Amino acid sequence: MSDVSAPASGLSVIPEVDAAALAAWLGGIGVEPQGESTCTRVGFGQSNLTYLLADEAGAKWVLRRPPVGNLLASAHDVVREARILSALSTTDVPVPHILGVCDDAAVAPVPLVVMEFVDGVVLDSMDKATALSPATRSAVGESMVATLAKIHAVDIDTVGLSDLASHKPYAARQLKRWSAQWEKSKTREVPELDALTARLSANIPEQRETRLVHGDFHIRNVMVDPGDGHVRAALDWELSTLGDPLADIGSTLAYWPAPGEAPLSAAPVELLDGFPDRDRLAACYLERTGRDAQALRFWHALGLWKVAIIAEGVLRRAQDNPGNRAASGVPTTTVIDGLVAKATTVADAAGL
Repeated sequence: MSDVSAPASGLSVIPEVDAAALAAWLGGIGVEPQGESTCTRVGFGQSNLTYLLADEAGAKWVLRRPPVGNLLASAHDVVREARILSALSTTDVPVPHILGVCDDAAVAPVPLVVMEFVDGVVLDSMDKATALSPATRSAVGESMVATLAKIHAVDIDTVGLSDLASHKPYAARQLKRWSAQWEKSKTREVPELDALTARLSANIPEQRETRLVHGDFHIRNVMVDPGDGHVRAALDWELSTLGDPLADIGSTLAYWPAPGEAPLSAAPVELLDGFPDRDRLAACYLERTGRDAQALRFWHALGLWKVAIIAEGVLRRAQDNPGNRAASGVPTTTVIDGLVAKATTVADAAGL
């Protein structure tokens, strides 16, 4: 994971947390740092906040908490995220092991989740990505597709996630949910997004299966082995639900930049030599799973639409509370408008 703040002694760096009470709770779940401990905000995420706990002996753990400030209903549920990770620990999906969930108001006014530290690299900077060979970068793309296929092969009944979310048609649920999120978090009116919402709603493909959906699967939400490029852990499951698996690869394509496009990320590592392009990613997934290429075009457009709404929410939270701003900055209205325009172009090409 990548540091975005200097290490601070103790646990007081975590907002709204009683450091002494947290230390006592950690001891109760077997997390007992040796000597002086440090706590560091890590990752470029601007939703749930992630911290690396480390001690003098070299032991490390990861703590997650919701962002500071007013939260939208159903958003940033770290307890639900912990449930999903615990369920997946019995499968071949690579995820960190959950050590404990704290819901003690004497420790913090929000739930906290502590999990194992996975030793790997998140490719959220050009330096990290350029350190990999082109062959390793190619392996990262292949392993991401393989990991997504593993997620979509999970038997939700066997792992106890069949009640995670509704089994009603997923596209209609997504359109309803994210349209509502847009209305609650938007900073201005965007008629082009409203028009796209109407087009997507009128052109929903038939849903043929209901599977576990990660909901936010992109290169900055996986931890990879810098040696062979294999995914060691899929991270950030807060948007996970049950639905059409094509939605996940559609979101991955939405985040994946192409040459000449304005990238969403400040570090568009996917453009480096070796990484597969969007078309190759889509083809690899479809070859591996046998799913519908035409339906994927719809989900690519919807993925871009959803990412635009998420970006607007990040912008709104940063405006409301600067404590939620990550070192990578926040999306601009120009970036968000570009996502809407790109989604409209994809919808046009798909005949929607």
